[in-house]
Amino acid sequence: MDLPSGRANTVRAFGTVSLGAGFITCLLTNSADHGGLRPQILAAFLILTGIGLRIEAAILDRTQ
Repeated sequence: MDLPSGRANTVRAFGTVSLGAGFITCLLTNSADHGGLRPQILAAFLILTGIGLRIEAAILDRTQ
């Protein structure tokens, strides 16, 4: 395994974890009766970060 391929796999894994954490946060805060907006902002941040990391991994794989 070469270094760029390993980096792309690591970035993809972190993106997947971030997406999962964002969706779980969203589901847990929607099922509970929390009136605040902060958990939803955190979930949105995690989901957007995960999407960005997955796009970065796809670009890294494409340039190899």
